[in-house]
Amino acid sequence: MPSSVACRSLRTLLMDGFECLPVRCSASAPAPAPFLPHRLLRLCVHLCSANPRRPVSKNLPFCQKSSGFCSYSYRPLVPRNAGALPAVHPTVHKRIDYLKSKLEEQGIRCGSVKPGKYCRNLCPKCQGGSSKERCLSFFINVDGELAIWMCFRAKCGWRGSVRAFEECKIGYAKTRQTLKLNDYRVITEIDLQLEPLCTELIAYFAERSISAKTLERNGIMQCKHDDQIVIAFTYRRNAALVSCKYLASSKECWQETGTEHIFYGLDDIKQASDVIIVNGEIDKLSMEEAGFPNCISIPYGLPEQSSKELPAEDENPEFQYLWNCIEYLEKASRIILATDADSTGQVLAEELARRLGKERCWRVTWPKKNAAELCKDANEVLMYIGPDELRKVIENAELFPIMGLSHFSNFFNEVDSYYHRSHGFELGVSTGWRALDELYNVVPGELTVITGVPNSGKSEWIDALLCNINKAHKWKFLLCSMENKVRDHARKLLEKHINKPFINSRYAESTERMSVRELEEGKKWLDDTFYLIRCEDDSFPSIDWVLELAKSAVVRYGIRGLVIDPYNELDHQRSSNQTETEYVSHMLTKIKRFAQHHACHVWFVAHPRQLQNWRGYPPNLYDISGSAHFINKCDNGIVIHRNRNPNAGPLDRVQVCVRKVRNKVSGRIGDAFLSYNQMETCNASPCIMVASRSMSDSDHDTSLCVFTIQKPQLGILIDSCC
Repeated sequence: MPSSVACRSLRTLLMDGFECLPVRCSASAPAPAPFLPHRLLRLCVHLCSANPRRPVSKNLPFCQKSSGFCSYSYRPLVPRNAGALPAVHPTVHKRIDYLKSKLEEQGIRCGSVKPGKYCRNLCPKCQGGSSKERCLSFFINVDGELAIWMCFRAKCGWRGSVRAFEECKIGYAKTRQTLKLNDYRVITEIDLQLEPLCTELIAYFAERSISAKTLERNGIMQCKHDDQIVIAFTYRRNAALVSCKYLASSKECWQETGTEHIFYGLDDIKQASDVIIVNGEIDKLSMEEAGFPNCISIPYGLPEQSSKELPAEDENPEFQYLWNCIEYLEKASRIILATDADSTGQVLAEELARRLGKERCWRVTWPKKNAAELCKDANEVLMYIGPDELRKVIENAELFPIMGLSHFSNFFNEVDSYYHRSHGFELGVSTGWRALDELYNVVPGELTVITGVPNSGKSEWIDALLCNINKAHKWKFLLCSMENKVRDHARKLLEKHINKPFINSRYAESTERMSVRELEEGKKWLDDTFYLIRCEDDSFPSIDWVLELAKSAVVRYGIRGLVIDPYNELDHQRSSNQTETEYVSHMLTKIKRFAQHHACHVWFVAHPRQLQNWRGYPPNLYDISGSAHFINKCDNGIVIHRNRNPNAGPLDRVQVCVRKVRNKVSGRIGDAFLSYNQMETCNASPCIMVASRSMSDSDHDTSLCVFTIQKPQLGILIDSCC
């Protein structure tokens, strides 16, 4: 009786769902051999070492592609001399047909698949990625009760199941990184039936300039798969076999399933302070031929594009091998990224640098293979140029660029053009008024803040300035002038360009207006020179919205100047925990970055706060409403002031107060005076002699400014004397 119980327990333990045929023993049959505990132990180890869901065959090497999938087949344990199996019941056939139809509906081609066997096919969701690997595993129970499938590609993980005459349950599996260490398969060279390399494969590596000594040191082996010999790259940690990757003559590669993903050559960087990372195993062997054994290779999968944000470790299956080996890389003080020269290799380098820390990463520059092509990777350098050149590639590796951190040498071309003034605008362009030439010049990439009390002529001065610069240098401008109607702004600009009134009106008196032909020519000039930012709906324009449109105008139209007039016409919503001073600081920083990155000068008009007991004197930049950052952050600060006291001087005189100049090459602090050009009633040109005086001059300017004093005023500013 005890022997019978032991046999039943053994059968229950080992079969785990396998159907065994009963064997009857006749009364005359010899008594069964006594049951030995150590035999039970050996049998348990032999039959239960593999996962029952993915049983391992002893007859074939198991091959897994880069997705982590491998097909397995097993044979149910059948007692010898058991005779033929009973015929399959028609109901089972019906269930199996139903399951196959459900799989076909999901795009899984069953074909002549036999129930009870794990099969491999192309995943209908991911199509096997760029390598078109057959990464989908599916299985149909022999009794037709259940069909299951799962894609083992890291980027996919599509899976599902269906029971007999029920609907499918579909989802996406968590990928391999969710496995704990104890969940990984334990493999050995005997299980995988690995063998030493044959002469033909040694010759194959020799053609790639890799010696037999290097192959032996790195444990390169071979095995048989589908009646062909394939190369086996053994992945080891502390000399123990962890995983294995296979390479066929067709360049198809795959890996063992259920094993831990680690770097290839991990033991070679145990105590290394310098670590080299390459794309493939053959590149790792090539580095060793050049004298760099401290090299590792990624095991699989290259990212198609760089991610915007660094994902968490548990959401990053493509780089699970990195987290599995991170303790090895934490010891390294320098990591050289020698990834492939193509776009995919560069994306890989960027992603590895982000995870490992760009401050300790270096990158290589691959030499030319011939006059037209670059070497793609380490093995091409070794084959076409030699190990000495490959050694130079590593020795000449450069620091990985970090955004915002640079050497002066990165800007020497810009320094040279500044010295030689090859662009022509390094010192700024003239405003067109000699009175301002010593005080203020317009430099691309700078921010000028302009203020002044209402009706001082700020907008008129800016319009005249733009017309002067366009006439001399053909610059184009973008206007964000919310206070002006488009037709009124067009009139002001045309009058300054043509020097004639736009319409017969009170301010024009008897002066002849511009003709239709002049108007048409002026309209073409307007369309070629100026572009508009208009907010036509009920929403308020924000500074971010304005700058986005300005970036588009730089690319599309090549504008060199942006006018934002005025500050209080923009939407200035800010968070509850942000003060107005902080908001203004951030806003001006955005504007300066736009100006610098796009070599575009920005004029920003901001009104002063309400002045108490104002007596007609010019305000200063600290009077601007909102924040002192208007003067702190700008490159140039200008106050436009117009005389309102007849006893203090001409009422048409405009005082341009240059109150801040950051770049001493382009100007200095001081005052200049301009007057409105008064046109004669006839078509004769006015007689004008230009002179100026600055408050910072050491001596009084005694030269006179002679100009006609006749109406009307057209907003055309000319140099004036004090």
